[in-house]
Amino acid sequence: MKINLDKIYDISMPIYHGMPVYNGKEEKRPVLEVQSDFNTSKAYESRIHMNLHTGTHMDRTLHMIPGGNTMETLDIRDMITKCTVLDLTSVQEKITEADLEKKQIREGDFVLFKTRNSFEDILETSFIFLEKSGAAYLAEKKVKGVGIDALGVERSQPGHETHLQLMQKGIHILEGLNLKEVEEGEYFLSAAPLNIIGAEAAPIKAYLIALEG
Repeated sequence: MKINLDKIYDISMPIYHGMPVYNGKEEKRPVLEVQSDFNTSKAYESRIHMNLHTGTHMDRTLHMIPGGNTMETLDIRDMITKCTVLDLTSVQEKITEADLEKKQIREGDFVLFKTRNSFEDILETSFIFLEKSGAAYLAEKKVKGVGIDALGVERSQPGHETHLQLMQKGIHILEGLNLKEVEEGEYFLSAAPLNIIGAEAAPIKAYLIALEG
C-alpha cells in the first residue's frame, strides 16, 4: 500500500475555552492566558491552563491503575502506524461486542471508531462509548490500540471496566478524535503525544493519511 498525501485528515479537536469538555465541567475548560504582549514586552508569550484529558489526547495506564505507566515509557512507534477506521454511526448508545463482531478486526490492528459523536452535539452529555463487552472483545482480538470520537472511551460504568480491560492488555487508548470527514477504511495514523514525564495523559495532534493499493 502507498500513502496518498493528497488526502490528509486532521482528526484533532481545536483547543479553546468554549470547546466540549467531559460532562461539561467548567473546571475542565482550557484557559489561554497572555503573559506578555507588545504593550509590555518585545515578545508575545502566553500560558495555557488545561486538563491533560482535554480534547484529543492519549491515556496511559496510570489514569486508572495505581502505579501504572506514564508518557515517557511509550514507544512512539506504536502511535505512528497503519490503522482502520470503522463506521459505527448506526450505533445509538454504546458499542458492544455484537457491534464489533460485524467488522473485520484482526490481531495487531489499531482501530478508530467513527460514531454519531462526530456529527451531533452530544459530546458533553450522552456520547456514544465503548461498552465493557466491546472492550473485552477487542482485548481478546489483541488489537494494538483503540481510538474514539468521544471525550472518553467510556461513560456510566462505575468500575471503569472498559479502560481497565484495554489497559490491562497493553492496548493504547486515544480519545477526542474528530472523524466527521473520514470514511471507513485503511489509513496511516500519526498520533504522537507530548512527552510529559510522569503524566498519565497528554495532548495529541493526530492526523490520518489515506492508503491506496
